[in-house]
Amino acid sequence: EAAAAADKPMVTDPTTGNVVSAPEYGGTLTYVNMLEPASIDPAIVLIASHAIGLVNEKLGIPNWALDRDVHDYRTIWLPESAIIGRLAESWEMPDATTYIFKIRKGVHWHNKAPMNGRELTASDIEYNQHRIWGLGSGFTEPAGNAPLYPYVKNPEGLLNIESVTATDKWTVVFKLKEPVLGTLKDITVQEPNFVLAPEVIEQYGDVTDWRNVVGTGPFELTDYVEGSSITYTKNPDYWGFDEKYPQNRLPYVDEIRALITKDEATVLSLMRTGKADFIGKAGQSQLTSVDAAMSLQRTNPELNLWPFSYFAQTAMTFDNQKAPWNDIRVRQAIQMAIDLETINDTYMQGWADTTPTGPVGRALKEYTTPFEEWPEEIKKTYRYDPAAAEALLDEAGYPRGADGIRFQTVYEHADAFNLDYYQIVMEYLRAIGIGVEVEVKDRTSHLALKRDPEIRQGMLTEVSNRDTPPIGSLSQVYSKSGWNPPNVNDPIYDAMYVAAAAATAVEEQMRLVAEADMYIIEKHWWIVGPRVPLFAVTQPWLIGYNGEAEFGSNDYVFLSRLWIDQELKEAMGH
Repeated sequence: EAAAAADKPMVTDPTTGNVVSAPEYGGTLTYVNMLEPASIDPAIVLIASHAIGLVNEKLGIPNWALDRDVHDYRTIWLPESAIIGRLAESWEMPDATTYIFKIRKGVHWHNKAPMNGRELTASDIEYNQHRIWGLGSGFTEPAGNAPLYPYVKNPEGLLNIESVTATDKWTVVFKLKEPVLGTLKDITVQEPNFVLAPEVIEQYGDVTDWRNVVGTGPFELTDYVEGSSITYTKNPDYWGFDEKYPQNRLPYVDEIRALITKDEATVLSLMRTGKADFIGKAGQSQLTSVDAAMSLQRTNPELNLWPFSYFAQTAMTFDNQKAPWNDIRVRQAIQMAIDLETINDTYMQGWADTTPTGPVGRALKEYTTPFEEWPEEIKKTYRYDPAAAEALLDEAGYPRGADGIRFQTVYEHADAFNLDYYQIVMEYLRAIGIGVEVEVKDRTSHLALKRDPEIRQGMLTEVSNRDTPPIGSLSQVYSKSGWNPPNVNDPIYDAMYVAAAAATAVEEQMRLVAEADMYIIEKHWWIVGPRVPLFAVTQPWLIGYNGEAEFGSNDYVFLSRLWIDQELKEAMGH
């Protein structure tokens, strides 16, 4: 409104119909990064994209020009129909195990040694894939990060990519050992498929030193002060154009700065004072509590709040093969002891969705069974009923002692999650006689606990209702997956998972996933909580943003498609 009043040029965003001030070039976009990666080489460590996602590119990218009524990107679930070419101009699938990619001509590496602006070719794609999966070019073993990606493997966890070959300067052929649904999305947009500079890897062995990073993307990485900031400078020769406004070459801003902090109070201060333009899933700086979001809205009503959601960060799990957790009655009792409706009405101020779900996210409606269609016997084990919970614990052999305690346990909390919510949950468990001590763990320590049941003391923080590829969600309790935090070993479920993962038709996979999801729901292998939105926040002068969470597997290159209304920023005293 302020821009229109000042007679600034206006445009209609074709994806939303909103009228905004027209794109303009220049300025610095500053966002907050609360999750500094342990390495910036995506073949070595997960979430390296938080450092190189604006610099290096993948074969594909979500379509920024897609109508937000079709898909709004406010989750991390990405329909395959939303993917368009990036470094790959086009692709075809002549049979169920072959993908042929035509590489875009005219894409150049940054003008920085040792690449010196040379043109990207199919051989660069081949080299990167060989390095990730150990398929050639001197690489015989998968890279360190590769085992975390079950989507390129068959249900037994074996590598499903047979070969990746550059058949000419502009063509790359992927051959699979067997058909796997979703492979196209996995190859085009998932980590760790960023294309890194082969000459850099040959010269230095990896790209763990930021000074050696060279890409083809809209920005160059020009400064990195660990624990402080990351600075990206505009690539003046970038090949890409804005999908919404195809006449506009990207990027819009001259510089992007990521301010690194792990302190939420600092994040709020940066937004209140206008020193940051954006907080959100880019950098994992989104607000995770309703209280923080509402407080910011009260003190700074000019800020734009963007709720989004991609899983429920309110679940708990335990070692399902050890007492007391190996008794389903104990697991049911814990679920039934928690009054999610009251927690939502009070602490969460009505923002949460308390509808019980399984591991597969609500965005994947065709892959799940809605709560209203669950059998009544299962429904009642997800409703608040403390009296029934106490009866189940008595029946399971855990009566209250003289001190009122049935048994003692420890809840080991992941520090990136909302501790206040879990403290409330612990009070509900204490009310039915479970003695709980809370210990807060850092990310590294908590991940170690999830990998190794032997070092756990009791319950762990977990997520549920994931808007991620459904086979990945189901793999979390597959006994052979290598990542099984609930420590489940159920042959019936394993067979269901293998069948769902091996499905060759989408409709068949939808049915099999829904059946496996319901089996998990019935077994209560983890405790589910409400799905509470996270909040991205933008300054009013940051234009072009519509609440998007990410842009393909921890990729935040959409920041290159946003611009600063400089006049409005100055008028507001910044």
